[in-house]
Amino acid sequence: MRARIVKIGNSQGIRIPKPLLEQADLGDEVELTLSGRSLIVTRARPARAGWGAAFTELATDEDDGLIDTPAPEFDDLEWNW
Repeated sequence: MRARIVKIGNSQGIRIPKPLLEQADLGDEVELTLSGRSLIVTRARPARAGWGAAFTELATDEDDGLIDTPAPEFDDLEWNW
């Protein structure tokens, strides 16, 4: 199916026919990626998608502890107020 690129304000856009939108079930937000010279439109993933599984994996690997970082050098100096 062909579509025209149309001017929308200072931008350009593509009008996607309703039947295609319904079949694709994209939702209200999409992600755009470029593959070669092709523009790929996919459903946007929810924020923090997959974080739960990642945290579970870290806990399983016992890699979920606090990271002890050295204090910056200026913390050793006497501060003047």
